[in-house]
Amino acid sequence: MSNIWVFLVVTIGLIALSAFFVAVEFALLAAKRHRLEDAAASSRSARAALRSSTELTVLLAGSQLGITLCTLALGAFTKPTVHYWLRPLFETIGLPYWASDVLGFVLALIIVTFLHLVVGEMAPKSWAIAHPEKSATMLALPMRAFMFFTRPILVSLNSMANSLLRRAGIEPADQVVSGQNPDDLEQLVAHSVSVGSLDRGYSDQISSALELQKLTVADLVRADSAPTSVSESATVADVRDASLRTGHLRILVRGRSDVVGVVHVRDTLEADSGRPVDEFVRPAFELQSATPVYVALTEMRETRNHLAVVRDDREVVGVVTMSDVLVRLLPSADPLPA
Repeated sequence: MSNIWVFLVVTIGLIALSAFFVAVEFALLAAKRHRLEDAAASSRSARAALRSSTELTVLLAGSQLGITLCTLALGAFTKPTVHYWLRPLFETIGLPYWASDVLGFVLALIIVTFLHLVVGEMAPKSWAIAHPEKSATMLALPMRAFMFFTRPILVSLNSMANSLLRRAGIEPADQVVSGQNPDDLEQLVAHSVSVGSLDRGYSDQISSALELQKLTVADLVRADSAPTSVSESATVADVRDASLRTGHLRILVRGRSDVVGVVHVRDTLEADSGRPVDEFVRPAFELQSATPVYVALTEMRETRNHLAVVRDDREVVGVVTMSDVLVRLLPSADPLPA
């Protein structure tokens, strides 16, 4: 009777250990790093999980080593024991020794494989994928303890694996690359529209936002219209007339060969019509034509500029406004006055 309890305790322990290593492996592969960082401020386990995520290849080596040892132990202990118990049962029903031995071996292999595959691998894998941050945090500390004692072996195994990868022309990575690049997201959006899970209107907005990653300021400059401007010798009345004619609130002020600055109509509302415009000129915010749109948007927001003069080296090629960016991002939105 005591032998049965020893068998059960050892077998259940080995399957549980295998489940532990499988769950650790899939949890950190699926866990979002930013969520672990948020939890790390108040949780020691989350900090341990975060450390493991920075040396993922060593952790995976530890998981694979643990799973392999558990599999070998089940094969060396559980399977022969089940085989030993089953063979006499088949002999009692009249089967010859060789048939009982073969049938007992096959059934023992099926039983142990089923328990290890379903209970020791598939179930913990599904749990870890369903709750990646929770499982990674729960299992981090015992896994770090295992890695502490086996680190020399794990580092050696990992180094050998990395060496083989480099010989094959592949550079190993110690962390999971999080997120998708714009091309992947565009394909996902297109697929979602094709299967009807995303409305066409929303997809256009998302696609426009993804395009900002590739667009430069030069792509937003309107080639069919020149920026509204007045000469540096103009008066307040000229500025108001230009604003009424075009609907623009910010008017460029040009000198003989270059842009002098920009004047906002708001600053001239209480001024006499005959006053010279140079009293109200502000320095123009400038961007190079090759500046990515998302960089330009950040700089314009931080400096609180709604209009930027776009240059190709020294030559002025046009202007870009916040409205141009927003209309490109939200095609259905009404343009804002510039």
